[in-house]
Amino acid sequence: MTETFDLMPVLPELLVVLAAMGLLMLGVFRKGDGTASTTSLAVVALLVAMLLTWAVGGSERLLTFGGLFVLDPFAVFAKVAILAASTIALVMSLNYLDKEKLGRFEYPILILLATVGMMMMVSANDFLSLYLGLETQSLSLYVLAAFHRDSTKATESGLKYFVLGSLASGMLLYGVSLVYGFSGTTSFDGLAKIFGGEHGAHPHLGFVAGLVFVLAGLAFKISAAPFHMWTPDVYEGAPTPVTSFFAVAPKIAAMALLVRVMTGPFGEMTEQWRQIIVLIALGSMFVGAFAAIAQSNIKRLMAYSSIGHVGFMLTGVAAGTADGVQAVLVYLGIYLTMNVGVFAVILSMRQKGRLMEGIDDLAGLGKTNPAMAAAMAVLMFSMAGIPPMAGFIGKFYVFKAAVDAGLYTLAIIGVLTSVVSAYYYLRIIKVMYFDEAAESFDRASSKALGLVMAAATVINIVFVVVPGPLLTSAKAAAAVLFPVAG
Repeated sequence: MTETFDLMPVLPELLVVLAAMGLLMLGVFRKGDGTASTTSLAVVALLVAMLLTWAVGGSERLLTFGGLFVLDPFAVFAKVAILAASTIALVMSLNYLDKEKLGRFEYPILILLATVGMMMMVSANDFLSLYLGLETQSLSLYVLAAFHRDSTKATESGLKYFVLGSLASGMLLYGVSLVYGFSGTTSFDGLAKIFGGEHGAHPHLGFVAGLVFVLAGLAFKISAAPFHMWTPDVYEGAPTPVTSFFAVAPKIAAMALLVRVMTGPFGEMTEQWRQIIVLIALGSMFVGAFAAIAQSNIKRLMAYSSIGHVGFMLTGVAAGTADGVQAVLVYLGIYLTMNVGVFAVILSMRQKGRLMEGIDDLAGLGKTNPAMAAAMAVLMFSMAGIPPMAGFIGKFYVFKAAVDAGLYTLAIIGVLTSVVSAYYYLRIIKVMYFDEAAESFDRASSKALGLVMAAATVINIVFVVVPGPLLTSAKAAAAVLFPVAG
C-alpha cells in the first residue's frame, strides 16, 4: 500500500470535472441549441476518463488526500463499469432529447457531475469522502429526475426522490456520527485496525446501532427493500433515458460502495451485519418478485426488477467472502448489459412519434419487428436467469457464494423468488409473440439504440462461452478487499 499526495490517482475524476466545467462555459456562451455537440464532447470525455482509469490504476493500492481517497483494482473495476454505463446512457439520450424537444446543454453536464460523484464513492476510504461523493451524485440525480420541467410526473418524481433522498442522507449521517462517537475515527483503515485481528476491540452497542443506520442509508441508494418506495415512481416519472441511467450507473456505484464499507472498516464484524444484509436481501427479492407481477407500465416493471436484482446481489454480499464479492462484481457487469439493452428497446417503442410505455404496446412485436423482439426475448431470458444466458451465470455465482458460506436458506429462497420473477419476464415474451398487434412501432430512427440493443443481446448470448475476462477482473478486484483470501 502506498500513500501519495499527488493528483495521479484522481486524474480521471479531475478530467471529468474539468470537462463538465468546460462544457458548462461552452453551453452558456454558445448561441442556439448545443445539446448534440455538448453530449458528443461529454461522451469523449467519459471514454478518455475510462482509459485513464485503466492506465492509472494498477495492482497496487494507492492512497491520497491523507488517506481519504483510495485507488485499487476494486475501484478501477467499479469505475470502468460506471463510466461505461454513463457513456451508454448519454448515447441513448440523444435521439430522445431531439424527439421530445428537451434539448438543453445542461443534461450531459449533469450526467458528468453525477458520474464524478459515483467515482468518488467507490474510491472513498473515509466516511467524510464517502458522504461528499454520495451527495455530489445525488444532487445531480435530483435535477435529472425532474429534467422534463413541463411534465407533472417528472416534477413529482424529482420531488419524491429529493425528499426521500434527504431523509436517507440524514440517517446515514446519524449513523456515521454514532460510529465516530464510539470509535473516535471516520477512517476506514482506522476502523479496521480498531476492530480487526485477534485482539480487536469488541464493538459497543452504540457502534452497532450506528452501523445499522449507515446500512439503512446505503440501502436507500441501492433501492433495497424496505427502502425501495421511491424507485417505481421515480423510474416511471423521470424521462426514459434518465431512468436508464438511474437503473445502471448509480446502482453500480452504490453497490460497490456498500461492498467496500462492509468488507473494509466492518470486515471483522461480518456476524454483526450479516443478519441485516440477509433481511434486506430477502425483502428485496420478495418485493421484486411479487410486486412486479401486477405492473402494466414497463418502466415500473423494470423498477421492481431492479429491486429484485439488488436482492440477488446482496446475497453475495451476505456471504462476506472474496468469492461473494467476486460474484457481486460479475453480477454487476452482467446487470449492466441486460439493462442498457432493455432500455434501448424501451426507447425504441414509438408510435406516431409518441413514446409508449405499456407492456401491452409490445403486442405482436415478433411479427412487426422481429429483430427488436428477438433482442428483447434474449434479454428477458437473461434477466429471468434462464440458461445459457449471461443472467444465469450471475445468479449461479451469487447463490454458490451463499451456499459456500452456509447461507442455505437465503440461497433456496433466492432461487424460488427467481422462479417467481421469471413469470413477468416470460409474460413480455408471450405478449410479443402470441398477442395480436394493434399498431406497429415507428421505423427506428436511431442507429445508436440499435447498436446498443444488438451489442447487449450478443454479449448475453456469448458470455457463457467467453466469461474469462469478466471473471478474472472481478476476482482480482475482490482479492484486494480480502488480502489473505486473495
